[in-house]
Formats: sequence, structure tokens, C-alpha cells
Amino acid sequence: MVASLTIFVLAVFVGFEIITKVPPTLHTPLMSGSNAISGIAIVGALLATALGANWFASLLGFLAIIMATVNVVGGYMVTNRMLSMFKAKR
Repeated sequence: MVASLTIFVLAVFVGFEIITKVPPTLHTPLMSGSNAISGIAIVGALLATALGANWFASLLGFLAIIMATVNVVGGYMVTNRMLSMFKAKR
């Protein structure tokens, strides 16, 4: 359990550092890549939740499912809004 918690905390710090280093001009084009990564994270979180050895592992898996789903939905909303800016006005 300590190893799992350590990996989780390190992943949070690494993810935060990576996201804050992306310049604003590249943020939206990179959103589709982050959506794919979050989709993979959802699958991993589902496995972690289903195979959780104890309640804490299942709780972390459930939180990961929620956070990754919010990221995927938000990413698609931002991408849709960006693409709607390029549609011709009628």
C-alpha cells in the first residue's frame, strides 16, 4: 500500500510539472493527445478498482476514474470549441 501511494503522489507531481510547462499556444493542439492518455488511464483505473486488494486501492481507483473522465470530457469540450471557431459563419 505504501508503494502504491508513493507512485500515486509521484505521478501527481510529475503530471503537474509537465502540464505547467506547456505554453498556452500549444495547449489546445496537445489536448487530443492528453485525451488519448486519459482514456488509457481510465482503463487502468477501472482495472485497479476492480482488482483492488483493499478498500483504499479501490477508492484510489475510483478517484482516478473520476479525474480521468473529467479530463477527457473537458478536453473534448475545449477541442470542439476550438474547431467551431474555424467554421464558416452563415
